Amino acid sequence: MIVPMLKYTFLVFHREYEDFLIELNRLGLVHIAGLGLDPSEETTKKVAELNKYERAINFLQKRESETAEKPGLYSAPEIIDDLTEKQKKLEELEARLESLSKTAQKALPWGDFSPELIEQLKSEGIQLQFYQTTNKKYIELEQSNFPLATVSETGSQVIFVYILQNEEAIEIDAEQLELPPLPYSAIEKQIRETEERITAIHDTFNSYANNSIYLLEEEKTTLIRSLEFDNVLRNTNKEAEEKLMVLEGWVPQIKTPALNQFLKDSDAVYFSRRAKPDDKIPVLLKNNRFGKLFEPIGSMFSLPDYAELDLTVFFAPFFMLFFGFCLGDAGYGLLFVFGAGLYKLKAKAEFKPYLSLIQILGAATILFGVVSGTFFGINLIETDFALTERVRHLFLNPDKMFNLSLMLGGVQIIFGLFIKAANQTKQFGFSYALATYGWLVILIGSIAYALLSGAGIIPKNKTILYGTIVLGGFFVLFFSDPGVNVFARIGKGVWDVYSTVTGIFGDLLSYIRLFALGLSSAILGFVINDIGLQILGASKIFGPVFFVLFLLLGHTLNILISSLGSFVHPMRLTFVEFYKSAGFKGGGEEYKPFGKTNNE
Repeated sequence: MIVPMLKYTFLVFHREYEDFLIELNRLGLVHIAGLGLDPSEETTKKVAELNKYERAINFLQKRESETAEKPGLYSAPEIIDDLTEKQKKLEELEARLESLSKTAQKALPWGDFSPELIEQLKSEGIQLQFYQTTNKKYIELEQSNFPLATVSETGSQVIFVYILQNEEAIEIDAEQLELPPLPYSAIEKQIRETEERITAIHDTFNSYANNSIYLLEEEKTTLIRSLEFDNVLRNTNKEAEEKLMVLEGWVPQIKTPALNQFLKDSDAVYFSRRAKPDDKIPVLLKNNRFGKLFEPIGSMFSLPDYAELDLTVFFAPFFMLFFGFCLGDAGYGLLFVFGAGLYKLKAKAEFKPYLSLIQILGAATILFGVVSGTFFGINLIETDFALTERVRHLFLNPDKMFNLSLMLGGVQIIFGLFIKAANQTKQFGFSYALATYGWLVILIGSIAYALLSGAGIIPKNKTILYGTIVLGGFFVLFFSDPGVNVFARIGKGVWDVYSTVTGIFGDLLSYIRLFALGLSSAILGFVINDIGLQILGASKIFGPVFFVLFLLLGHTLNILISSLGSFVHPMRLTFVEFYKSAGFKGGGEEYKPFGKTNNE
């Protein structure tokens, strides 16, 4: 649910304003109402500095080890400057090392020649020309009594030198080469020196990671607080010749007692009121333990508008079931439940809710694995297991799973229409929800007629069906927009009929992806097991070893790939099909109080 908000207006004498803001920051309750002003140049600089600190902390945290070192002697700004300089230098050295490695590969066939000796020979009139050719051609050149000397041989290729002394060069049928600028040993030395400099920089990074992160985090916190104060001052109105400071902000109704007590003890004058429809109101969600686990998923799309219903608790059960449907293997689900449970024993407190979410999704996977008769890629419907013989008839085959996916989609779409009607009633009044209720009458009435008449409970009299459709159609045509005249209502109603009918069929077909993903996951598991059995029978000695290794690798990859699809596609069904059926608008602004945040 969305926590109700109250808007506070504070009036404070300018000399007392700084102390007032310090106490307000300590409370951490008020979300400052913005005036829509652009940030100052000083604020922009602080944001850039803050980004530097965040990047530096993230960079060093990846290197942090359990080995503690003595605190460094540098200040946080000095560390940032040194990190920036050394990161730039590291990039240059790594680029140089790559270039030297390539040069070394080219120089390797030339060995350790002496550039000084070659220059001395040149001064005495002896010229050296270097060539490369095949062994066969080189032997032919040697037989021609050319003054040649072998430099190196690599495979079928020969690098050789043609020695000239005060004579004109003779054209040789070979590829002429340029002598490397340095011998291989000299390049190797440069590589070692470069690697040592790179190692020294990495050692510095590791030292900072083990003894200086806390300094950077303290400076980051200071910058955040400074930016918060800048934001408050920028959104403060100055009245009465700048002697009266006027500040507005939002406070959750459940947290107002603590704020009111502070205000009574201060000299500030304040007013409070409930939110109005045209206010820009921040959103704070408060759900039960189950729904709270799914809040991060909903926030990936958008927070609800303050005037809307929070859909978290409504989509959470469907998301859980859809994930289980897509993955659909009881064995994989057991791994999720027990694996996340074991990791919980040593996980940090802030990470445990995500592990609980994994366990819930794992439980849904077990449920649908049991329903479809799939366990670690084993098809329990077709496999003769004594344990499953009595319940084998209860497993759903692919045809029934296909129908189940459509049924779940239909239930969620109709459920979304109920929520849409409740949303419209809450925001605009009951009359604006009548068209949605009309669609519910048509859909539920038609389904109920088909089921009851098919079961023989009511007669197959189509007058009942037509009457239901006419009743629902009346509300759809004449109450699609109660704020306009009757002719405009009918026009909008006709358009609503067209868009809703085509939309519902399209949305319903989208739920087939649940069946398709579940089937693909199961087929991949079957194939992995089948290949594994072939490996097992290939060798009596090595077969069992490679069988186990292949199953571990194959099922691990299948879990990773299938889990990704099982998360992404239910999210799409939630954000597209369900949110559309529920009339979700979104665009809510997150509640971010000035100072420390306390969402309990």
